[in-house]
Amino acid sequence: MPIILSVETATKQCSVALTEGEKLLACEELAKEQYTHAEKLHEFINQVVTQTGLSFSDLDAVAVSKGPGSYTGLRIGVSAAKGLCYALNIPLLAHSTLEVLAQQINPEDGLIIPMIDARRMEVFTCVFDSNKHYIEMPNAKVIEPNSFSEYKDKIHLVGDGALKCREVLSEPKFVYYPDNIYPSAKDMTALNLKKYQEKSFEDVAYFEPYYLKDFQVNGKK
Repeated sequence: MPIILSVETATKQCSVALTEGEKLLACEELAKEQYTHAEKLHEFINQVVTQTGLSFSDLDAVAVSKGPGSYTGLRIGVSAAKGLCYALNIPLLAHSTLEVLAQQINPEDGLIIPMIDARRMEVFTCVFDSNKHYIEMPNAKVIEPNSFSEYKDKIHLVGDGALKCREVLSEPKFVYYPDNIYPSAKDMTALNLKKYQEKSFEDVAYFEPYYLKDFQVNGKK
């Protein structure tokens, strides 16, 4: 089974995990209002490798959350991941941060809408069905009372971006989860294994984060 190091720095949480196949070997993460990615990321990477008794030469791939999310956080995470891939001559895997966030919940029915806070009433978001297949691809939204009115099913909102929606989107169809749920490197495990087996690798030389900075307002300003 492949040994994969996963890096998640797209939000205020700095998270690193080491997995072997579907088995989580180690995870280090910290979420703080003042982003600490520059200080903590390489420390966490060293910790998860050394505490398992492995070495960097044992890694088969590195995975990274590609965004959307914090511009600076994404740059830090992607730079570290690419550096390791270059140095070790191993492949790079990349996942949508929103897809990683969606792995935190497993509702039996309805839709899953992960949300990342993007200031004011803006969020990065997308829509999955309960099997986590895309219905709406990642996009940027300004949350308004009629947001997601086209969907009649139960809607599960997860992530720090959902906090600002509670007073605006209060219909019974909206289900809210704890506000302190952030994307985590440990939730890349199944995504990593699938992409690794499919050899769905990124071009390390040209890979860039997915910033998704443009916002659209639906309705009157």
